[in-house]
Amino acid sequence: MAQMPRLRQKYLEEVKPKLRQRFGIGNDLAVPRLSKIVVNMGVNGAVENKGRVDTAVKELAAITGQAPTIRKARKSISSFKLREEMPIGAAVTLRGNRMWEFA
Repeated sequence: MAQMPRLRQKYLEEVKPKLRQRFGIGNDLAVPRLSKIVVNMGVNGAVENKGRVDTAVKELAAITGQAPTIRKARKSISSFKLREEMPIGAAVTLRGNRMWEFA
């Protein structure tokens, strides 16, 4: 079995009991906890140069250790010369042990 991440172990042993005591929570499942961490990167100048998005994807993959998804514009904004579905950023959603190791 894999070793538990240090931050998760600290949460379970120190933080969770303090939260229960401070807020008077009776049920263990009612204590707040992390479910995911989203790392998002907007790319300035992606409209003019498509290569910047590719560079951002590589950097985000190196930082998080997971392949990011390319985020696209939801709607057109003429003053920014932005059209719908143009790539403008990248994001990674970390869950489980990867999330605890990254935090």
